[in-house]
Amino acid sequence: MDAIERFAEHVIRTGPADLPPMSVAAVKTFVLDSLGVGVAGSGEPGAARAAAAAAGWGEGRAAAVWGSGLRLPAPSAALVNAYQVHALEFDCVHEGAVVHPMATLLGAALAWAERRGGVSGRDLLAAVAVGVDVAAGVGVAARGAMRFFRPATAGALGAVAATGKLAGLDAPALVSAFGIVSGHLSGTLQAHVEASPLLGLQIGFNARGALTAVDLAAQGIAGPREVLEGRYGYFRLFEGDAYDVGPVLADLGRVWRVAELSHKPFPSGRLTHGVVDGLLGLRARHGFAAADVAGVTARVPPLVRRLVGRPAVAAPGAGYARLCLPFVAATALLRGGVDVPDFRDDRLAAPETHALAARVAVEPDGNPDENAIVPQAIEVALRDGRRHEARLDQVLGSPGRPLTREAHLAKFRRCWGYGAQPLPEAGAERLIALVDRLEDVADVRDLVAATVP
Repeated sequence: MDAIERFAEHVIRTGPADLPPMSVAAVKTFVLDSLGVGVAGSGEPGAARAAAAAAGWGEGRAAAVWGSGLRLPAPSAALVNAYQVHALEFDCVHEGAVVHPMATLLGAALAWAERRGGVSGRDLLAAVAVGVDVAAGVGVAARGAMRFFRPATAGALGAVAATGKLAGLDAPALVSAFGIVSGHLSGTLQAHVEASPLLGLQIGFNARGALTAVDLAAQGIAGPREVLEGRYGYFRLFEGDAYDVGPVLADLGRVWRVAELSHKPFPSGRLTHGVVDGLLGLRARHGFAAADVAGVTARVPPLVRRLVGRPAVAAPGAGYARLCLPFVAATALLRGGVDVPDFRDDRLAAPETHALAARVAVEPDGNPDENAIVPQAIEVALRDGRRHEARLDQVLGSPGRPLTREAHLAKFRRCWGYGAQPLPEAGAERLIALVDRLEDVADVRDLVAATVP
């Protein structure tokens, strides 16, 4: 039996009543968070361009683009919304899996639910939980260095799980949907290296692929069955045969991966957050200013150095800057934090940021785990000769150091104001209230309606 059948059984048998309170709370947190960053992502230039292209792919008004009000066929809306969720690097992440499961999952599931109508909040609770279990579970099973863009590839499998759950697919049809989406899977890390807008678009491609795979399976089209462990299955193709899925399968129904998600406090690559967290903590404890800093040395695991240890450049694009640890660290020291406006034109070119970024060194720490994010060690050398050090075993926003509800809602409300079009504050408060009582929402189209002008 291929592991995908075990995942499919878990998806089908899990209902809202099976979720422990902590997992229900986590689903609500990350549904609201993802809708918020999706609205903010509508303000990125790439989002408008993607929506304009999608509008030419066929007529239909089945689903809305969050933050803009444009209505598109469901697969096209899934692509654009999923892209918007990841466009700012502000969406939640499962650190052990190195997967951003909610962008692909929620983009596909809500577009499908809008088209269908009558999908309840209770239905969405269970669908999100099992979708994250699949996406993060596949990522956790990987043992080698990431070769493809796992948030997109594993994210597609999670999106099929969530959307197939909403669609009520039986076990053979759901396995077929997983098999069909295996023909859609895409995600190159070259887009990450070059900080290309393709990075977020790959999330969108896989959301669209997940929705269409569910549609095709619902019509009785069969897909490959050995989706994960076959000769040309997911693990061998995308993870280079370095995987161990047994422990993940044993944990299904006992460990809920949605409760393991990390909540991103800053709109930059998660792998930059440890250094930002450490620097802000040192500054708060010792009272130095950015002008006092002679240099910063960050000793980090190989994944962090490989993906965000890129050098600061004179004129970075926003995508490059968000994934450049020296730039993000300098921004945090100069501004006391990192937020969406820090990656817009005037601040991207700020000479003081680039001067400080040039004094940030990123060094390997010798960690043998190719997927580890922590521990990290940060040292600040001051111009007066003093040195301050911090070691992080958990980064702010991780399950062991979660954001407070106040910080969560403050982030959501800031994101609400960064969208492409002005949205009324009352809409933000309405959406918060709807998600807080998600189990009582009769139709999740009410959630989407709150996100459009």
